[in-house]
Amino acid sequence: MKRPAIAVGAGLGAGALALIGVLVLFVAAVANGAASHQQEQEAAGTQVSAQGGAVGDIPAAMLALYRKAAPASCSGLDWSVLAAVGKVETDHARHPTMRSSAGAVGPMQFLPSTFRGYAYPVPSGGATPPSPWDPTDAVYAAARMLCANGAKAGTQKGIYRAIYSYNHADWYVRKVLGQAKAYAAAPGTGDGSGGAAAGSSSAIVRAAYSKLGVPYVWGGGDIHGPTNGGLDCSGLTSYAVYKGTGGRVALPRTSQQQRFAGVAVPRDEMQPGDLIIFNKNGWGHVGIFVSGNTMINAPKPGRGVETAPLSEWSGYEWAVRRMT
Repeated sequence: MKRPAIAVGAGLGAGALALIGVLVLFVAAVANGAASHQQEQEAAGTQVSAQGGAVGDIPAAMLALYRKAAPASCSGLDWSVLAAVGKVETDHARHPTMRSSAGAVGPMQFLPSTFRGYAYPVPSGGATPPSPWDPTDAVYAAARMLCANGAKAGTQKGIYRAIYSYNHADWYVRKVLGQAKAYAAAPGTGDGSGGAAAGSSSAIVRAAYSKLGVPYVWGGGDIHGPTNGGLDCSGLTSYAVYKGTGGRVALPRTSQQQRFAGVAVPRDEMQPGDLIIFNKNGWGHVGIFVSGNTMINAPKPGRGVETAPLSEWSGYEWAVRRMT
């Protein structure tokens, strides 16, 4: 993919985009034997700003995509690296045209010919046929490309090589890694997950987000993750709480039992990571509070782990329980 990157400068808030033309040509051999990937990118001389490092900088829809696509496409790729690429390329699809002079397009800046090598299988929610302009398709394709070029190993060297394949320039790798570090270390903002350490409430949210898209399977899941190919509502909470507390808290398995775990909290004092058990013809469903009007849950057959508005449950009785 031969193109200049879209460099978003510190003046974006004032409506100015810094476009500095430094041409970098490279060829990155992909693991599946696809055609060489060539790019030219504009080198941005500015450092990642402190404001840009916060998770709250990422639009909610894009954040959910990064968190879902990274683990689904590549076991060694952390969502923060994928998000950092999206930030450096188009400021998470905020660039006004998302089109380079060399023909690269979309949120993750793919040449259509390169995109086709990483577009399949079509992710849930993607376009038909897949398109580099579609955020879901583009983010998943970027995750697959990074994985094919070194991220699968999950090592520092592998991640560096993967980012280098996206743009054959050391400055670009340093910029992406700096942004990824800022995202991973950010306090719980936006979706409440940030890069929190195990043992904090936001770490429970982060653990739950790592399972976005995992299919619903009745009775599926335990403290170690999906079983029988999926998770149900209490299987997700069992895993997220155990993982998020560093193995300190192991919940009872059913939503009815989880209603009595931890400490009761008033609804108006909920914090990210709190469990919400709902009384709908019995205490049969449980989710994890994220922020505002949002929870993450495994809702029912035919759906996967997803975020959902709490307003859909406003007419039911709630029991809120805090685990940390």
